Amino acid sequence: MKSWAESLGGINYPLLSDFWPHGAVAEKYGVLRSEGYTERAIFVIDKFGIVRYIDIHEIDKQPSNNELLKILRDIDPQAARAEPKEGEPVAAPAIPKGEIIFYCTSWCHDCRRARNWLKANNLNFVEVDIDTNPAGSDQVKNWNNGKRITPTFDIGGVIIANFDEPKLAIALKDRLK
Repeated sequence: MKSWAESLGGINYPLLSDFWPHGAVAEKYGVLRSEGYTERAIFVIDKFGIVRYIDIHEIDKQPSNNELLKILRDIDPQAARAEPKEGEPVAAPAIPKGEIIFYCTSWCHDCRRARNWLKANNLNFVEVDIDTNPAGSDQVKNWNNGKRITPTFDIGGVIIANFDEPKLAIALKDRLK
């Protein structure tokens, strides 16, 4: 699964690989074979739980990464990148620069709270959505022992994982009014 995700350019959408002896999800989607393995199947499910794309191949046939990336861009325009040419690797966006960099996801409750806190304190910050920025996701995992913890803050080189107001206040004491 990891190598396939890397072949997609470091995709950061949640992925599920389901096979025997587990297989419950694959069975529910009708792709679990009696031998205990699945067809090569891709189901793209949006953030509302709606199946938006299904692609089922025989196990020895590789689906098109470019087609899948196009589907993902269509579903999530915020994650859209320039349309790649056939066979061209997809370039990942770079990590923006700034004094306060806020690594987050769009669905995280603590990220929403932290964003509101930063705005309420009139702090200028750069936001990096780690679901759409593979370099940002890798950076967060590097700082957090392989875990994608959100929110994570880089405040002039001081790294703070999770929305910890006292730690943020100390790191930002010269900027808070």
